[in-house]
Amino acid sequence: MAQILSIQSAVAFGFAGNSAAVFPLRRVGMDVWPVLTVNFSNHTGYGAWRGPVVPPADVAEVVRGVDDRGVLSQIDAVLSGYQGAPDMGRVILDAVDLTRSRNPSAIYCCDPVMGDVDRGFYAVPGIPEFMREHVVPKATIMTPNLFELEYLTDRRTSTVGDVLEASTALRSRGPGTVLVTSVVGRDASDDVMRMIAQDEHETWQVETPVIDRKFTGSGDLTTAMFLAGILEHGDLGRALAHTASTVYSVLKRTDELQRAELALVQAQDELVEPTYRFQASRL
Repeated sequence: MAQILSIQSAVAFGFAGNSAAVFPLRRVGMDVWPVLTVNFSNHTGYGAWRGPVVPPADVAEVVRGVDDRGVLSQIDAVLSGYQGAPDMGRVILDAVDLTRSRNPSAIYCCDPVMGDVDRGFYAVPGIPEFMREHVVPKATIMTPNLFELEYLTDRRTSTVGDVLEASTALRSRGPGTVLVTSVVGRDASDDVMRMIAQDEHETWQVETPVIDRKFTGSGDLTTAMFLAGILEHGDLGRALAHTASTVYSVLKRTDELQRAELALVQAQDELVEPTYRFQASRL
């Protein structure tokens, strides 16, 4: 059983950050140790929320406390998402370094949450630069969307071929594996959603039907499921296919139930045996 140290935000109502990642990871058989960076009433997409941002020093203390138990050597992967501010990012990287000092084979999976095509940057100033300069060299796996990929590589993508070149450029700076979500291009049909995963040996693509609505937390779920697939199978194509199948099945069930928040509890069996299955194709 893989052990994951997940340093992310948490919400009481709804699903985002650790609240969208911990239960699904546990449901598929991963042992997750959550460390919270915020403890909000709900995700910020509602426009109003209550609750504290956890000071970076307190997050560091939690990680040190785990290390005091002598168990960081058991961690197979550190997972992070939205980092809030550069000071929090430094604490997360310190946690990665500490974990690797206890277990040199531990990997770091980072979802570089910064912005999106239709919104531009929504991360606070300093985070994009911190991601590009400090996080990229430390990461083993990164899961950017197209907007984030373009920023991290200082490239523009208009075709799928451009995306592949940008993914290769990102890998050359640190992460051995890159998952690009929501891939579009002039040479790609716009009636499907596609993800592309690439490592030093191979590149895979998977396509799923478009569900015409927004789902907060779906990116957190996607990264968590992809990391679980890599840890469980070590097979890039298989991990990508299962990620697409499980995430689409959960989102489809959420839409059918007309829920504003992800139907993670109602659709939990989809995480293990998804109703909708998609095959990845090698590029």
